[in-house]
Amino acid sequence: MLGDPAPFRPTPFDLEVFESYVPPDHHLRKCLQVLDWDAFHEILAPFYADIGRPSEPPVLMLKLEYLRYQYNLSDRQVIERAETDLAFRLFLQVDVYDTLVHPTSLCCFRGRLGIAGFRQVFRQIVSQARKHGLVKDRLRLKDATHVIANIAVPSTLALVAQVRDQLLAAAEVFDPVRVEGERVNVQLLRERTGEQKNEQRLVARVTHLREILAWVDLLTSPEDGSNDGAWQTLLECRQLAHKILRDQEHPDAGDHTRSTVDPDVRRGKHGQWYDGYLLDISMDADSELITEINVLPANGAEAADAVQLIQQEEATHGNDIEQLSIDGIGFNGPVLRELEDPEGLAVDTYVPPPKEAETDIFTPEDFVEAPEQGRVICPAGETSSYRQRDSRNRSSVHRFKRVTCDDCELLSLCMSHPPQGTFGKTVRKNDYQAEYDRARQKATTAEYDEVRSEHPKVERKLGEVTNRHGGRRARYWGDGKVLIQELMSCTATNVKRVVRLICAPTSRLAREC
Repeated sequence: MLGDPAPFRPTPFDLEVFESYVPPDHHLRKCLQVLDWDAFHEILAPFYADIGRPSEPPVLMLKLEYLRYQYNLSDRQVIERAETDLAFRLFLQVDVYDTLVHPTSLCCFRGRLGIAGFRQVFRQIVSQARKHGLVKDRLRLKDATHVIANIAVPSTLALVAQVRDQLLAAAEVFDPVRVEGERVNVQLLRERTGEQKNEQRLVARVTHLREILAWVDLLTSPEDGSNDGAWQTLLECRQLAHKILRDQEHPDAGDHTRSTVDPDVRRGKHGQWYDGYLLDISMDADSELITEINVLPANGAEAADAVQLIQQEEATHGNDIEQLSIDGIGFNGPVLRELEDPEGLAVDTYVPPPKEAETDIFTPEDFVEAPEQGRVICPAGETSSYRQRDSRNRSSVHRFKRVTCDDCELLSLCMSHPPQGTFGKTVRKNDYQAEYDRARQKATTAEYDEVRSEHPKVERKLGEVTNRHGGRRARYWGDGKVLIQELMSCTATNVKRVVRLICAPTSRLAREC
């Protein structure tokens, strides 16, 4: 059950010790003064049950989590340091003789809050910054960086073997005799293929995994299977095994599972190829505070997440963001349309367009669309005769008859080579050409240069999160736990920034610090 929110009652001795040994300008002293830590009690209370012995104060546990990421410590290290560091004890609001919690309590606390709890913690810091007038809605800077997974990437042979072993271990509860027989088959398979090439060994292991799945798929669910932990584990292992088999059947399909330890890990490219996740953030350009965060697979849709970040922030704080700056990946028609829709988000978006290839012939923009006819008209006034929809590339393909192009006086300006076959000129009209044209036109304005000059701020902020607060390498397995890690890394970064802004000499609130 929920414990006392504020059990600490400082004695005169405690106050004298803290006053003597913790400098007035210490970051943790300022952090305690600037932020309303009591406000977190109402956020954390719903995650506690109404039964059991009283818990440790939730705000105390949250402060310990904050200290972990502020100083890049482990669970054990933060407790050990808090035992002897008076600045830590002042911040935690525990007296100089009090015994702190066991390090494993922090693991339980993270499990209790989950993603929902830590999101609320992150957003509460942003809300307090907004109350201080720090966060503006003029401009958001959006960017992403890579997070390296906490795994050793196995070979394909090892990956198939690992998922097979996990599947057999999960199925043993429901059919132990069959599983024992399959383990004998595994041993025989190793002996039979030990001298073969890796390609042949992989085919044998994939075939055996497929045979195991054939009977595992037929196992019947126990009563109340949705609450049966062993059955749910089997379902997860079975789903993962099917996914790995699909990866082997379609090697060019992409989105391959990289590890059985962390099935959410994907392979992506951020400068170089890596295995892990993407940390995607939105930052206020004026205060340089991170206002929203998501964690995506390494091959995730980073451009589309810009819409998600804006929607999440506006839904949480009820604000209306005016402008957004995003790097080149944002030159994406569907994303630009959704962001700039006047009846939707209505966010004025600035994105660097790719350089257009130079050409001496007519471009698709030189062909005027005739929507009522579903055709295009060329510079010579001729109308296309054939139209085809290309849904994959979100465009329409228009073709002119060859006889029309053969007799055209502008043929040398229209095609690099004389037409061959049935058709002449082919023109592709993109569904989002208006959005692309608007983005390119913006890139020629002085306002674009001014907005883009602020974009390096978010790149520096990502460097601070990853290099100073442990955001570069995943500490945990699974996208949900990695998101919790990054939420706290960004929270620590934001707290530091809020303290710096409020306690700056020019701040009107400096006296309070």
